[in-house]
Formats: sequence, structure tokens, C-alpha cells
Amino acid sequence: MNFPDNLKYSKEHEWVRLEGEFAYVGISDHAQKELGDIVYVDITSVGQILEANAVFGTVEAVKTVSDLFMPISGEIIEFNDALSSSPELVNSDPYGKGWMIKIKPKDLSELNNLMDAQAYKAMLGM
Repeated sequence: MNFPDNLKYSKEHEWVRLEGEFAYVGISDHAQKELGDIVYVDITSVGQILEANAVFGTVEAVKTVSDLFMPISGEIIEFNDALSSSPELVNSDPYGKGWMIKIKPKDLSELNNLMDAQAYKAMLGM
């Protein structure tokens, strides 16, 4: 399993990558493997300002639907439109083409509440 060191991870298995004033959010390699084949990503919260841990959408796999949680507070600027026609990108490239939302973070200090790759692996027992 892959856990890039340049990301921060939540206990709900979302990741955050900061790029300038924006951040990208998706689910971890571990999460996509646990869910199985992803068939639909439902995010209708673009334009909303949400607090950390608020639900920003759902991801649907063959056998289950799972909520997606904001790892940090911020305004959802963009949904990855590629997931509309190719939700399987979350399985094949969870940290790249499978990103889910772009946000404008409200408070960057909230990143300190998230785990680095080593702490996330330890939480998973790896």
C-alpha cells in the first residue's frame, strides 16, 4: 500500500495535499482497497463552507456507500469532474487523478490535527 509522505491523513481515511492557497482532498489507498470497486462519487457541496469532520459527499462501491468527511475546514471550490465519468480513478490513482475536491482552507493550523504518513500507517497497524 502507498502512503505518500507529502500528505496529511485523517482517522476517517481522507488525505489532504496543500498546493499554494488551496488543498486537494481524496481517500487513501487503504480506504479505496477496503471499499472495493468504486462505481460513483457523489459530491454536491461545491461552493459550501464546511467545518472539519463535516460530510462533504459520498462514495459508492459495489457493495457499500460511505460518507466522505472534511479533513480540515474550508470552502469547497471544485469537484474533480473526471470522477463523474470515471469513478474508478479513485481505485487506480487515489492520490493523483482520483482526487475528489479542491478546497480553500479556513485555518491551516488544522493540518496539525491530522496524521503524517508514519502515524497513519501506525493507526492502521502497519
